[in-house]
Amino acid sequence: GSGGFRKRKHDNFPHGQRREEKENVNPSSALMTSFKLFQLELDTRHDKYERLVKLSRDITIESKRTIFLLHRFTSAPNGEEILNESEVKLDAVRRKIKQVAQELIGEDMYQFHRAISPGLQEYIEAVSFQYFIKTRSLISLEDINKQLIFSAEDREETTNTTSNSHDKQPCTWSLKVTPVDYLLGVADLTGELMRLCISSVGNGDIDTPFELSQFLRQIYDGFTFIGNTGPYEVSKKLYTLKQSLAKVENACYTLKVRGSEIPKHMLADVFSTKTEMIDQEEGL
Repeated sequence: GSGGFRKRKHDNFPHGQRREEKENVNPSSALMTSFKLFQLELDTRHDKYERLVKLSRDITIESKRTIFLLHRFTSAPNGEEILNESEVKLDAVRRKIKQVAQELIGEDMYQFHRAISPGLQEYIEAVSFQYFIKTRSLISLEDINKQLIFSAEDREETTNTTSNSHDKQPCTWSLKVTPVDYLLGVADLTGELMRLCISSVGNGDIDTPFELSQFLRQIYDGFTFIGNTGPYEVSKKLYTLKQSLAKVENACYTLKVRGSEIPKHMLADVFSTKTEMIDQEEGL
């Protein structure tokens, strides 16, 4: 009748007959052996994917801590100590990336790209932020990849001195950052530069906002050349990049027009209120 359950095809067979069919399957047949191999391969791949997700999460956390540390550069009495400490933190992040490179030996990186991409983007953001503070320029993709070439420690050489020559193979690992991850990391860098602009003004640094405005304008021009021809994630972050540039240019405008009227210790408050007004107008 209406409202009843539809009867499936295999319900016409008795349960005992289906149980006998399962018992008659030969576990040592070629078909079952192939499926067991497929099962083992999929389980191994899933386990590796989960390990890479955990490593990417650790890379993201340590990179964020490095960025928070670098924001203290403008207010710290000794900036060299901040840069040295940030280098130690980035070395720890690279050791995590080395574990990722070891996991990807003999594998196609693009099959696991979604697992490691968030961590790599955050690492690029931290490295480029440190590089900008040092040199006032943008680090290149080639320089980032040069830092991600790793070699094994020599701790086993003392124990294996009598081993044959064919056992001594050079152990090096490398992880190449894709151009898309590099662009996404640079796009995230613009947000940190906007925060650096506001904090530098609060500390009485008037020259840094104008340098940042020129630098962000060049990055924005480069992203506009890509336009909609690039990946979706790149075009999606173009709006955030435009917001950061507008906030920095608004800070430079306030410095140029009203800088002589407003005391330096009040400029940061003026910028923070204007930033909140811009966010409210844009619906953020």
